[in-house]
Amino acid sequence: MKLAGKRVAVLVGPGYEDLEFWAPLMRMQEEGAEVTVVGLKAGETYASKSGGLMATADTGAGDVSPQDFDAVLIPGGWAPDKLRRYQTVLSLVRGMYEQGKIVGAICHAGLVLISAVSLRGRRATGSLGIKDDLINAGATWVDEPAFRDGNLVWGRVVADIPAYCRELVAALS
Repeated sequence: MKLAGKRVAVLVGPGYEDLEFWAPLMRMQEEGAEVTVVGLKAGETYASKSGGLMATADTGAGDVSPQDFDAVLIPGGWAPDKLRRYQTVLSLVRGMYEQGKIVGAICHAGLVLISAVSLRGRRATGSLGIKDDLINAGATWVDEPAFRDGNLVWGRVVADIPAYCRELVAALS
């Protein structure tokens, strides 16, 4: 178990993308990481974008700090556009980023990073739907399934989850 002893926060919010939330969460658990689901409020339950799966927050973003985790993962879907509106979420992500901890973003998750940190000069990917947003935020768009740029781990879309998870495991190992 490559990630034994690692603590990973996985953000969740309304309209999260099912597979981009559950697959990386389970992959982190499979490698022995302690995973905490972080939402807007502890105990709050969120429906996925498809409405098929529900996820309940173990804790709220305002109840934890960057020191509590080794990484934070941000799934896509509609949730990133909603989560980026809350300072508690942005503070957590910004703190993790500034401390050099791993920040994972897949698909639309780059929207949270655009609001939380400066992407100027950084390589980025995600859904084509946010390509212009990332470029306008100063990032260099890269059309690759997954890669690491410093402490940022990027995944493009659902089909790229295996490559994204491999990058996450390697970055945290």
